[in-house]
Amino acid sequence: MRINEYFEIVRLPEFNKDMKRLLKRYRTLEEDLDNFLKNQVYLNHILKKKVKGLFPISDLGINEPQIFKSKKFSCRSLFGTGSYSGIKVVYSYETIEENRDRVTLIEIYFKADKENEDRDIIYKYFG
Repeated sequence: MRINEYFEIVRLPEFNKDMKRLLKRYRTLEEDLDNFLKNQVYLNHILKKKVKGLFPISDLGINEPQIFKSKKFSCRSLFGTGSYSGIKVVYSYETIEENRDRVTLIEIYFKADKENEDRDIIYKYFG
């Protein structure tokens, strides 16, 4: 799936499973994810503007692609929380060729359900 002319989006099977489970509780999550990609990911990676809520996960021992975690994700289903909704998104960002980048959505979870990203999934695909 291409979100725009700047990068394509790939969802890992584990991400789809997480998303399906969370959509039962947070009905706006699919739209919220699109907004996250079109705004935060686009600003950070394409326009090279530092976005406060995106952090590279640096202690993985993986050089390419770079893996990021979002700590600020606005979910409209979680009223009154703003960008501190507790939803976390783990993704990789890589340049495939000139003017062609890829975002791979690895994991999405609610912080109250799970404290940290599943590093086994990251190593399975990128380690």
